[in-house]
Amino acid sequence: MMASSYSAKDEDGHITVSGPGGGTLRNKKPENTAFKQQRLPAWQPILTAGTVLPAFFIIGLIFIPIGIGLYVTSNNIKEFEIDYTGDDTSSPCYNCAQNFSWNNTKSCTCIIPFQLDQPYESNVFMYYGLSNFYQNHRRYVKSRDDSQLNGNIDSLKKPSKECEPYASVDNKPIAPCGAIANSMFNDTLKLFYNDPNGTSVPILLTSTGIAWWTDKHVKFRNPGGNNANLTAVFQGTVKPVNWHRPVYDLDTDPENNGFINEDFIVWMRTAALPTFRKLYRIIQKNNNMAPTLPRGNYTLVVDYNYPVRSFEGRKRMILSTISWMGGKNPFLGIAYITVGSVCFFLGVVLLVIHHKYGNRNNSANISN
Repeated sequence: MMASSYSAKDEDGHITVSGPGGGTLRNKKPENTAFKQQRLPAWQPILTAGTVLPAFFIIGLIFIPIGIGLYVTSNNIKEFEIDYTGDDTSSPCYNCAQNFSWNNTKSCTCIIPFQLDQPYESNVFMYYGLSNFYQNHRRYVKSRDDSQLNGNIDSLKKPSKECEPYASVDNKPIAPCGAIANSMFNDTLKLFYNDPNGTSVPILLTSTGIAWWTDKHVKFRNPGGNNANLTAVFQGTVKPVNWHRPVYDLDTDPENNGFINEDFIVWMRTAALPTFRKLYRIIQKNNNMAPTLPRGNYTLVVDYNYPVRSFEGRKRMILSTISWMGGKNPFLGIAYITVGSVCFFLGVVLLVIHHKYGNRNNSANISN
């Protein structure tokens, strides 16, 4: 004789079933609560002309002035750019570009005269720019050893496999390893001011303060500490294949040498787009009232070390001032003006439609 079973409903909404062994089984029905049965009170906005039209007009009236302010501020930033790729026969760097390759150990020097039509006040920032260089390639971005760059001795002697094929040469570890470090930009840019007397005055270019503070003091560290003898610490390692000198010889300043060299740190922060610029030097503002870079004739002297013909790239030198919103970039101002104008236009269109057809609908509702 089979044991009988029955079911009963609990107060919480569950079904309890008695089994043949005397136990109880509970089914998977959710509890009878407001939350699990989706009976919580809800609020749904009702879009009417009285709420939508003011929103469009308010957004337009706010965004358009902000956009105009951002656009004017961006246009007030002074910027000057020189392309020194050297692919044109009339370019001063043509011979360097045609004859230079990664295997050259001696740099080629080219001299480029140019003129500034307006003075540059405050601090002036010098950038180098590259085009058609895809630093955002997946394998390129991964080709680095952050533990090695952070000063880990074990990673210095045994780099990560992510650095391959730039991890070792002749069974000696590369420091720093990886494709990013191997392709570091190494052109040397010098700037001279040609005063009316015919004297060429060198412009002081500051090479520190160009990297992010967190990169300089947190992410990048020299093995053995900042006061270590870098020549001894990096003994047993070799320089990257395309470098002309080892990492412990990047600068004479011990606070800007090795893995904490700021030119190296700036390059290791990869760019998101194939056309980019990176901060190279800072021209500090003078203490007197004279502009940092007065109007006049200048000379750019380039030690051409970085070939770009192999990937059909281009090289640029950019001089720029900055504002409270950063460098020159009119996109944000244009975006604000565009969104504000579209919202204001839609507000006018919807207001006309409401004025023309809204009263007709109200009359129909009253008659019904």
